[in-house]
Amino acid sequence: MDDRRLEVESGPARRVADVIEPTLQSMGLRLVRVKFTGGTLQIMAERPDGTMTVDDCAALSRAVSPVLDVEDAIQGSYNLEVSSPGIDRPLVRLEDFERWAGHLARVELKTPLAPDLGFGSRRRFRGIIAAPEGDMVKLVLPPDGKPEDPTEVTFDFDNISDAKLVLTDELLALAKERAKSGPLSDGSEYEEPDDQRSNEDG
Repeated sequence: MDDRRLEVESGPARRVADVIEPTLQSMGLRLVRVKFTGGTLQIMAERPDGTMTVDDCAALSRAVSPVLDVEDAIQGSYNLEVSSPGIDRPLVRLEDFERWAGHLARVELKTPLAPDLGFGSRRRFRGIIAAPEGDMVKLVLPPDGKPEDPTEVTFDFDNISDAKLVLTDELLALAKERAKSGPLSDGSEYEEPDDQRSNEDG
């Protein structure tokens, strides 16, 4: 299975992602995304089957806290929040596009597609996910343009800079259905009780 993940982090978040990856792997978890904004460090993770319970989040928080302290990954005080991807989740692996085929997504590319494809310098697309073919991801575009406009767009997975599901009635219905059968990754979240952490000496 291709387990490549889009590198959506930069700066301190990128450092955190690199530092905690071995810990997640040892726990049978996969990193989805790390964000560091407004003094809050958010680590988003899940199991390979897409589930992530509150207990999983708490266990991961306890496991990565000492690692972050030792590695001095974040300077200054911060709140640590460990969460599941949620319903309108980021799409960071090819497997995500396969798993969520048939649902609406927003995708932003690193570089525009070739001009002869009819999209000009456009980088952002919104459409229904079709099952990937190799490293190529396909979106079926909504029929809201001119009749001669392209009806689908295909791009290389490695050309994606950001992608996520769009919240729809169909997605909400699926989440409710899955909630009846077991643990979910639809918004589970855990924040350290001692919410002000610091790597500053003293």
